[in-house]
Amino acid sequence: MREASFIDRNKEKWVSIENNLTNKEDVNPDTLASNYIELTNDLAYAQTFYPKSKTKEYLNELSIRAHQLIYKDQKSSNHQIAHFFQVEVFEAIWAIRRPLLYSFLIFVFAGLIGFVSARYDEGFVRLILGDSYVNMTIENIKAGNPAAVYQDGSNWGGALAITINNVKVAFYAFIFGAFFSLGTGYILFSNGIMVGAFHYMFYKYDVLQEAMSAIWIHGTIELSVIVIAGGCGLAMGNSILFPKSYTRMASFKTATKDAAKVLISTVPFFIVAGTLEGFVTRYYQLSIWLCFGVILLSAAAIVFYYIIRPKQLAIKYKWS
Repeated sequence: MREASFIDRNKEKWVSIENNLTNKEDVNPDTLASNYIELTNDLAYAQTFYPKSKTKEYLNELSIRAHQLIYKDQKSSNHQIAHFFQVEVFEAIWAIRRPLLYSFLIFVFAGLIGFVSARYDEGFVRLILGDSYVNMTIENIKAGNPAAVYQDGSNWGGALAITINNVKVAFYAFIFGAFFSLGTGYILFSNGIMVGAFHYMFYKYDVLQEAMSAIWIHGTIELSVIVIAGGCGLAMGNSILFPKSYTRMASFKTATKDAAKVLISTVPFFIVAGTLEGFVTRYYQLSIWLCFGVILLSAAAIVFYYIIRPKQLAIKYKWS
């Protein structure tokens, strides 16, 4: 093809692409990618058949501009992701800090009820945990290994199954908040009672300290994040019940957006908790100091991420 014909055939397209590159703020990312592909194809043709022409130079210049704009958009996208985890998540935590506190109080209160109920009703533990589980645990206690249940199965299989189960519980605690917080309250209360009864069972047989050194290796993060997911659910439900000066729908949308951000932040913690339960908890009898070290580090991570850091940024950015 003669160069003049090549130019006539593609001139309108090149002008359109040049206009797109000039109007940087209005260009669609998909359009930009398509334009870049068109330019590189035409440039390759021009380099082959018109290597010393001004057409090749023009197309090369447009291709460079398109490439730079794509790279800039990619950097901007990366910056947005970083900003989400470095600022937006903490702002959302700060916005729903009261529902998070309510979730913690409900869980602790339910745990105390479970512990006290098991103390004064011998059948309560079996009612909550089931006969087979209680019988198995008693046998493990008599064998000198109260937390032997965490040594069953493979490392990888256990970690994966546990992580999936924890995420499922957290998802229920969150999504049931849409039922005016009642569903979330039920999830928190029932799990709190179960944890309280579970701990009393070990207390009754005088192995609570040893059992806790195993349970809380993963439980520090696992239970904390379930409480956080419950706080997300309460935030969503309370936004319907108490919309303040907003319409219920506007209040619900705002709260759900904040709660979803906080819920996303819990996913890495669930993975860590599942990994600890699958790979570390089973070796709790090797070193009591290692157990305490993991528990303290886990607690410090949760406290920093969900209490200290949000407050620091709230002061810095003057969040209300």
